[in-house]
Amino acid sequence: MQCSNIISVAAIPPRKLKVWDSYSQLSIDQRQTLTPTNFSDTDFKLPLPSHVTSITSTSNPFVKHCHKLRHSSSYRHSHGSALVVGATPIREICRFQKSSQEKTVIIDCLLLLDKAEVPEWINEFSLRIVQVSSVVMKKLSGMQSTESIEAIALMRIPTSFSDIDAEQKEVNCKTWFPSPHRVVVLDGVQDPGNLGTLLRSAMAFGWNGAFLLPGCCDPFNEKALRASRGASFQLPIVSGTWNHLQSLKNEFQLKLLAGHPGTEEKSKPVSLLSQKLADSFANMPVSLVLGSEGRGLSEKSRRLCELVSIPMAGEFESLNVSVAGGIFLYVLQPKNHTTL
Repeated sequence: MQCSNIISVAAIPPRKLKVWDSYSQLSIDQRQTLTPTNFSDTDFKLPLPSHVTSITSTSNPFVKHCHKLRHSSSYRHSHGSALVVGATPIREICRFQKSSQEKTVIIDCLLLLDKAEVPEWINEFSLRIVQVSSVVMKKLSGMQSTESIEAIALMRIPTSFSDIDAEQKEVNCKTWFPSPHRVVVLDGVQDPGNLGTLLRSAMAFGWNGAFLLPGCCDPFNEKALRASRGASFQLPIVSGTWNHLQSLKNEFQLKLLAGHPGTEEKSKPVSLLSQKLADSFANMPVSLVLGSEGRGLSEKSRRLCELVSIPMAGEFESLNVSVAGGIFLYVLQPKNHTTL
């Protein structure tokens, strides 16, 4: 590939990328479940020559590629890559990978602002570093000021993410999560900030994974990534239909709960969330369904799940889904995760 407007800086030797071959560790069923949008094949080629250590122009083909990854969900998944903006989520993802037995994330390169000091934490990892000008950093980060942006990482969409075809009836749900003891299900959550916050809360409270029903936004959307602080790359995520979720329920005898505002529900009883209620589910696998911001739970979720509401002293009808979800995830978290 011919790359224009590139300046190579001899004083900054390119660092080699440490590649984790997660694919070779997967079972046959896992390989069949994974699609090109959620797994990195061995023929993947980074659209940036190995000798390049600095980029100064926004017209550079690699910059255009990264910019499109940030803006287009279909482009992200067709290329199996996403941009992670900010040193904090990048650092958290790197440290998670370092401590994890299964390596699910590959970082293709780290973009640092030209003339900026290399953060000390980067020395813990083997990453390829490319320095970029402030105009390139602004374009790729979407920020007007680069003062708060220390780094941007180009990462492969992790192998812990599975996008199940809606027409696929036979699925091996045993490969989706390391354990299905606690799975949060998002039912049409379209706001990327709410979705990212929920993934972050699920990770913080020891939940085993997330299942995204149709209508949810892309968990690798730039706003979702910012809100999740890297959780999208750490928490196993499955995107599928109710039929796929039903297969998971049947396989592991999941208890289906759904967060509900508790108002004007006459078709079935609504339980109040309490520690006593949570204790009654302590030894059984639980799936918690949270509805969208505007429409709430879908009709199918209301019909198939046991409804649970958060008791409130105020006059409000409901809470924001990320706030309510955080409360549910905390109270229903696995017993072996933490005790207060």
